[in-house]
Amino acid sequence: MEIILLERIEKLGGIGDVVTVKNGFARNYLLPNNKALRANDTNRKLFEANRSKIEADNAERRTDAEGRAKDIDGKQVVLIRQASNTGQLYGSVSVRDIVDALVDDGVAGVTKSMVELERPIKSLGLFEVKVKLHPEVALTVGVNVARSPDEAEMQKQGIDVIAAMFEEEQAEAVASALEPDSEDEFEDATPPSEVAAEEVEAASDEAEEA
Repeated sequence: MEIILLERIEKLGGIGDVVTVKNGFARNYLLPNNKALRANDTNRKLFEANRSKIEADNAERRTDAEGRAKDIDGKQVVLIRQASNTGQLYGSVSVRDIVDALVDDGVAGVTKSMVELERPIKSLGLFEVKVKLHPEVALTVGVNVARSPDEAEMQKQGIDVIAAMFEEEQAEAVASALEPDSEDEFEDATPPSEVAAEEVEAASDEAEEA
């Protein structure tokens, strides 16, 4: 289907460009969200008659988005989730979770459609997520997924929590392997000092008998 873009669409074009897209993409996304018009004669004339206003409105929204982006770009939100010892979440982090976390952190005006998450987050760690406040204004926010606030702080400092936990378990296993099987080994053993005394006494007895 041929359409006229009413705003910049990544990998397609900018305002006023006439492009060809798949019918489903146009009908299910571009047209109902007022991002494009069907490229027929009537709509071409309608667009040209309103082009100046469309471009002016777009510029105003872009300027507003650029101002907001300065306060949001680079922000990091923390999401506390349950996870296994291998770092896999019992569930996943969705776009809605990220939007809610931003709102709780005082960031208003970010909607689900603005957050670009290629796939749900299913493990602990730090992740970068793109947010588009405007078709021409994109920024990045950090998502810190951890099992506790303490672990979130460790990850923020660059510590691999899972690796650190694994190393700790390994150290405990080695320490456990070096421990005696029971305390009886030490209790039954004769101290070196007593052994030496017994040897001296035996030597003395042998000398007297001689």
